[in-house]
Order: sequence, then structure tokens, then C-alpha cells
Amino acid sequence: DDRETGMKKQLEGPEAGFAGLSWLFWTIAIFSVFVNLLMLTGPIYMLQIYDRVLPSRSEETLLSLTMLVAALYALMGILDYIRGRVAARVGATAQARLDGRVFRATLRRSVLSSERSKPASGLKDLESVQRLMSSPVLFAVFDMPWAPIFIAAIYTFHPWLGHLALAGGLLLVTITLFNQFLTRKPEAEATAAVMQGDGFAEVIRQQGDMVQALGMRGAVLERWQGMRSRALEAQLASSDRVSQFSTMTKTFRFFLQSAILGLGAYLVLQGQLTAGAMIAASILLGRALAPVEQAIGGWPLVLRARQGWRNLKELLGTTPEQSVPTALPRPNAYIDVREITVFPPEQQKATLRMLSFGIRPGQALGVIGPSASGKSTLARVLTGIWLPASGSVRLDGATLDQYDPDTLGSYIGYLPQDVVLFNGTVAENIGRMQAEPDPEMIVTAAKKAGAPEVVLQLPHGSDTPVSAGGARLSGG
Repeated sequence: DDRETGMKKQLEGPEAGFAGLSWLFWTIAIFSVFVNLLMLTGPIYMLQIYDRVLPSRSEETLLSLTMLVAALYALMGILDYIRGRVAARVGATAQARLDGRVFRATLRRSVLSSERSKPASGLKDLESVQRLMSSPVLFAVFDMPWAPIFIAAIYTFHPWLGHLALAGGLLLVTITLFNQFLTRKPEAEATAAVMQGDGFAEVIRQQGDMVQALGMRGAVLERWQGMRSRALEAQLASSDRVSQFSTMTKTFRFFLQSAILGLGAYLVLQGQLTAGAMIAASILLGRALAPVEQAIGGWPLVLRARQGWRNLKELLGTTPEQSVPTALPRPNAYIDVREITVFPPEQQKATLRMLSFGIRPGQALGVIGPSASGKSTLARVLTGIWLPASGSVRLDGATLDQYDPDTLGSYIGYLPQDVVLFNGTVAENIGRMQAEPDPEMIVTAAKKAGAPEVVLQLPHGSDTPVSAGGARLSGG
């Protein structure tokens, strides 16, 4: 509704993806209540088998109990399946809401020189949060509050059994806290090392021609293998640490279940407990401790999602969404640069100072100068990629920031230093990757560029793919 839409507009961080979805979390919580209540089916069934069916030798009672248990387990399975679907769709909805926002923020930050050497992790961070929402680890959060209830149920059988269950549960909680503390750093190092190696490999893949032409294959392979080795070592260290705690938890849980059976058997021999209560206490203890073990086993996923959430907060917090300006009519080709001073992003030294000039339709302006004199900076300012610290760049009287970036780009022809053809057809590249480009405008553009003969000679003409496995075309 309008209220939820306004709320999402006010939220700049990843919280916007979950705005208005709190009722779904309550739905998961309510389903978890009934799922955990139905978890008592097994202990109660065992209790009735040992304390009623076997002493009475009643086959009718056994059949009735078994049919009832089958129905309850079927209901539990349905509820567990439904809450899994709800959780998965919460994550998918949040990702769908944030995908465009994260993509635009990543694209805007890519113009910063400090970001070009880093792998773009925004979309992967968002995926890590979505994977957590659809993983069983999430349900451990909703199931853990039931552990005290199950332990309290064990106390109803005998105080000694309750004391043993409580002591074992507290020890497992302590192990969980140590797991959180000791695995945080190795997991963060492993994630950073993997991202660094993947980013380097992607750059090398994109510059494969240059790497081979300059005889750099051996050198870049050695450097990449060094990054890969560090990433594998960090991953092994993190995996070993998590595996230690996971194995410790699982082994201790098995021991506790056997210990409670042993203690229960002793109480049965003393006439203080029934055999059914002994078996039921063991099942209840296993159920009470299962969420803790589940949380430890899935802890790497939790850490990755938590790091992804922090990265998203930083990305979206430092790159606020741009407001859509009022649409302006198609401008005439009058460019006025008025006393602009430009500081490249994240730099303290101005590249251009108090620069002014004007260009009119039919005129051409060439800019010459040595490296690092500000030629590329001027090009970025004229195309609206960078904004001047002072002064203005006006197109037909309006400053560039008064135009929507996509609309402004449709008025500008721009040939970068590194020529890139995007994955798609030749026609789609000429049409600037629009979903439904105008065929007549594509043909007109090709004619103005003097390229219709070249396009027609391609295997499929303008429909020739420019992608991996497709035709290899030059930038020209």
C-alpha cells in the first residue's frame, strides 16, 4: 500500500528490501510454534507405547496411536514445508526489491578509481543474505526458544534427568559462543581472499589479448595461483575451525542422549521412572539440542550473510538513490563550460581549475596535452559522469545534473579508451542494449557510422551475436 511504499522510500539501506514483510516473519514464527509442538509427537508416542501398549498388550491401542502419530507427522511436515516456502519467498522478495538499487549503486561507484581495483561484491552480498533466508539455519533461530520448554518437559519426568539436560544444554551454548568468536576472523579472511582472486581472474580474462600479446601469461598465472593458494588456505582454516566445533557438538549431543538413557535406566531400576519416560526424555533432549547443532553447522553461511549485510549498508548508505529530475525537451547542441574546477573522486588535488569554453553546433573541439593533464577528466565531466566542484557545464542552458542520466546519455556519442562490446547482438549493441530498439534507427546509425557493409558481411548480419561462443568482432 501507499504507507509501505513511503516507508521503503525513506529507507536507504538493505532494510528497504524487507519493509512491510514483518508479518511474514510472524507467520514463520507461528508456524514454528506448531512445528515444535508437533515435535512432541515422538516422545509422547514412545511414552504411550512403553507405558500403555506393552503392559496392556492391546493391538487396537497400538493401531490407533500409530494412525494418530502418522497424521500428526504428516501435518508437521506440511507446516515445516510451508514455513520453508514462506522464508524463501521473503528472501526472494527482498532480493527482487534491492537488485536494481544495488546494481545502480555498484555502477555509480565503479567510476571511482579506488573501486576499479576491487571486485564488485554488491550483488553477491545480496545473494548471501537471500541464501540465508532460504536455508535451514534461519529456522534454528525460531526453534532455539523451544529448547528450555523441552528441557522443562524432561524435568517433569525426573529432576535428575532435567539437571543433566540443562547442564548439557548450557555447555552446548558455551561451545556455540566460542564458535562465533573463534570462526569470525578466519571466515572473513577466507571471503576476502576468494573475492580478491576472483576479481583478479576476471580482469585477466577481459584483457586476455593483451596478456598473451605481451607474454604475461606465466606471470599472471603465478600471481593468480598465489592468490588462489591464500584463498584455499584461508578456506581450509575456516572450514577446519567450523568442523571442529560441529564435530564436538554432534559428538557431545550423542553422548548426552546416551547419558540420559543410562541415567534413565538407573532410575527405572530404582523404581523412580518408567521405561517410556526414559525413551521420551532421550528424544526430547535430542530435539532441544538440535537447533544449536544446526546453527553451528551453518555458521559460515551466517557469517557470510552478516558480512554481506554490512557491505550492503555501506554501499547503499554511501551511494544514495538519485532522484529523477523533471523531463526536459531534447536540447540543442550548445555546450557552455563556465569556470569549472574538478576534483576526481576521493582525491584532494584539482585536475582542472577555472576552465571555460563554449561549443556551438557544427563546431569541433580537440583537446591535447600530456598524460595526467586532465583530458579524461574533462571527458568525464562533459558526459556527466563526474560533477565539477565549482562552476557548471550546461547543455542548451541546463546543467547536466538536470537531465536523467539515461536521457542525457542518449544525446551523447562517446568512444572510451577501452572499446567494449556487450553480450548481445550487433543490433542490440548499436541500440545501446535497449529491450526493444527501433530497427530503423539502428540502420540509420550504422549508415552514419559507415558500417552497413561490414554488418551485412557478418554471418547473421545485425543479428550476429557478440558474446562468448559467438562471432569475434573488433571494436571498430
